[in-house]
Amino acid sequence: MRFEPYPFEKLTRLLEGITPNPEYSPITLTIGEPQFETPAFIQKSLAKHSEELRRYPKTAGEAYLNNSMRGFVESRFGVKLKVNELVSSFGTREVLFNFPQYYLFDKKEPVMAYTNPFYQIYEGAAIASRARVIHLNLTEANNFKPIINESELAGCDLVILNFPNNPTASVLSLEELGEWVKLALKHDFCLINDECYSEIYTDQKVPSLLEASVYVGNTSFKNVLAINSISKRSSAPGLRSGFIAGDAEILQGYVQYRTYVGCASPLPLQAAAAMAWADEYHVAKARTVYAENFKAAQEILGVETSDATFYLWLKVPNALEFTQRLFRDYNVKVLPGEFLAREDALGENPGIGYIRIALVEETARTIEALNRLKDALT
Repeated sequence: MRFEPYPFEKLTRLLEGITPNPEYSPITLTIGEPQFETPAFIQKSLAKHSEELRRYPKTAGEAYLNNSMRGFVESRFGVKLKVNELVSSFGTREVLFNFPQYYLFDKKEPVMAYTNPFYQIYEGAAIASRARVIHLNLTEANNFKPIINESELAGCDLVILNFPNNPTASVLSLEELGEWVKLALKHDFCLINDECYSEIYTDQKVPSLLEASVYVGNTSFKNVLAINSISKRSSAPGLRSGFIAGDAEILQGYVQYRTYVGCASPLPLQAAAAMAWADEYHVAKARTVYAENFKAAQEILGVETSDATFYLWLKVPNALEFTQRLFRDYNVKVLPGEFLAREDALGENPGIGYIRIALVEETARTIEALNRLKDALT
């Protein structure tokens, strides 16, 4: 089993031997990790429940956590889930890696499709599942939205979308997501939307695949699953709190599978996460910072404000050379887009010519970084 190095490993190699300009303090805009303080009420809850470390946690998660997650889905998306329609998880990375292995295990020649560029765990899951991969390229020509090719999709077993999208920041509307739900029913493939950036929007709320499923009449969520996480929403990636929700029939077997995986969340983390999922005030507060960051990017770089996520997908003449020069001359790290994508069947890598910039710092520091970027671009 051979896995590709992670994008950050490739970046380390690309920048190896380069001495950054000491006149500038280092700024890293590569990783999608909020650099804000985790809200105090979450930290206090974690400390308050630390004595519960003496108890084994349930793989299925405590009822209070699952109830909080279902409450979030109902209040945010207007979708009321049954108890067996949501499974809490230890973050979402583990689900995105092990769910495809579970779901594709009995498929003779599994086929998996996912957006390209992508979160690399999708590729890792495909490799571990021995699945043939179909890349759904996101390009400027298609407005960074996957083109539907029914002849290819008809042979898929599992399709992973990621909207709001990392790294392009594109968003699918309720109607567009609904079309994908219809395709999943028509061609009988499992459809997942990785919605970890759903709460980082700049103006209008973005829809969930669960909403879209109800919208097109698939109220049982047949073949449909949505994944979400607290990491970006609450500036708390260390809580490792996420869920997968939708088709109860699919989740029934996955719940049993998870008892063997050993990914139960410690009880103090579950208690803190339950409080975070139930609170919206701290999320709205964080969104104002991201909105200010995007406003600064618009003013300094002249880019359009994204509808969601905290990324800029910036077009540059030569992404690898630009990344090296930006680090050398201005002590700023960004991530070349081609490290986040792969060549498709036609030999095209949709990440070439782009850099991903994560606007995850406080606004003053973001402005400083953006001004250095502007200097490097001129």
